[in-house]
Amino acid sequence: MNFPDHILLSGENEDIQFGNFIGDFIKGNGYKKKYSEDIIKGILLHREIDSFTDTHPLVHKSIERMRPAYGKYAGVAVDILYDRFSAKNRTDYSQKNIEMFVADFHITILERTNILPRKARRFTFPFIRKKRLLCYARLNCYEEVLKKMSVFTSMPNKVKQAMKIITENYDLFYEDFKRFFPELSDFSKNFLSNKSMPQSNPKG
Repeated sequence: MNFPDHILLSGENEDIQFGNFIGDFIKGNGYKKKYSEDIIKGILLHREIDSFTDTHPLVHKSIERMRPAYGKYAGVAVDILYDRFSAKNRTDYSQKNIEMFVADFHITILERTNILPRKARRFTFPFIRKKRLLCYARLNCYEEVLKKMSVFTSMPNKVKQAMKIITENYDLFYEDFKRFFPELSDFSKNFLSNKSMPQSNPKG
């Protein structure tokens, strides 16, 4: 899962949303001395969502379908595709439409800019300015994200191959997502309802 779904699965608590958003930028256990209990819970939720997703058989079905294009990076491409599905069908999973969801979350981040991790700062402000969360609802945005990742990460540029696979197997990918996402949603709700703070892998 990437940013749209991580945020969506955080519920209505803004500190938990913020913690989940910064989860990719947090390593080790040092965050426990810096943040409130709810932000910490968001960071841990981020890790739990990643672990649940990475080990789920439905996700692995999608990954194997994408593997001819991306090899070991197929999971990243599938994560972004799943974000596209949930953004496009946001009212199926949230009372807010995608525009309201994004506007509210931008406010959440801007109100907490003073506690953004240093590594997150250079990413976050262009992310908000360009309204990247809105982009996920469009399939051509999916292509754009893959292209950018081939420039800024070690992920290869296999966009044409990926789009061919998606075009030929769109309904299969979407069916995997529709069956998987309610399970992930229930898992996240159970995590959030747990009053005791769970332990997490300190490596993040």
